[in-house]
Amino acid sequence: MFVDSLKKLLSLGQYQKPDVPDYNDGYDQVFEKKMGRRSLFKTLTAGSIAAGALVNQSCNLGMSSENSSIHWDEYFKGNYKLMTDEERKQTIDRLVHLYAERTGKKVNISSEKPLEGVLFGYAFNVSKCKGYMDCINACVEENNQDRDSQMQYIRIHEFDQKHGINFELADDSYTHEVPAEGHFYMGTQCFHCENPPCTKVCPVEATWQEEDGLVVIDYDWCVGCRYCLAACPYDGRRFNWKTPHVPEDEINKEQHYLGNRLRKKGVMEKCTFCVQRTRKGKNPACVEACPTGARTFGNLLDPNSELRYILENKKVFRLKEDLGTEPKFWYYMD
Repeated sequence: MFVDSLKKLLSLGQYQKPDVPDYNDGYDQVFEKKMGRRSLFKTLTAGSIAAGALVNQSCNLGMSSENSSIHWDEYFKGNYKLMTDEERKQTIDRLVHLYAERTGKKVNISSEKPLEGVLFGYAFNVSKCKGYMDCINACVEENNQDRDSQMQYIRIHEFDQKHGINFELADDSYTHEVPAEGHFYMGTQCFHCENPPCTKVCPVEATWQEEDGLVVIDYDWCVGCRYCLAACPYDGRRFNWKTPHVPEDEINKEQHYLGNRLRKKGVMEKCTFCVQRTRKGKNPACVEACPTGARTFGNLLDPNSELRYILENKKVFRLKEDLGTEPKFWYYMD
């Protein structure tokens, strides 16, 4: 059966860009970006220092003027959301060039845009999940997550059947053999809400919702304030306390600018429904890796999709429905 709120999700163009909070210290435009005056001064000062460092580094390393220019342009690029198509292409080309310069290897970074007539959604079959965590391992590898901190976008929670769905009593770090008798399992991750509270609190608009429903982050504009982490009611966001470490031979070189490209220290990241895959017509890595078929991904606007069949014929529910976040992630049982 369809919940009434789904009808809202089946219409494109309803998402409204959230208002930027007023911090009462005045705003100036930098690369068409709103920024406080103190932040502006710090940014320009840091930029001057960094730019000088880049020039000095290029001289010390014998770097060509062309490479020096690439580093300079990369440092001063604008927000991805505000870039023209040509600026986006130039940004991607710079990142590819810089990776090759550093490693001697090639990487493919996409800037694939949302497809028309697509609104991504997800369904999770609680009765089929056995807690194997293959989805987590696939997600880590696909999305170039930090190996040292064991960062994971997905969490699999083990619940005792006697207590039902009670996250305070759930175990999401179990190491015993699964499935355990008398227990059931549920996965959580970013739910790509239609009304995401995380995007509304970002002071620099580094995170937003795309037309296909994906909530994304521009890592180069994220300032690491972690307001979005605090605002998310589903524990869907992660923070890089250190520069992520991924062994060179394990790096997934098929990347997307707003997805699994290599991140830096001090920024937020999260599940993007594997934007580098799904905008090319593939399933997210977690769906492909699930050995029990507990995960279903699809286009909510396609009446013939498996996802729509589940939503229209199964008894589905969403977590914290009362918050009005409209997560595009449903749970159901056979």
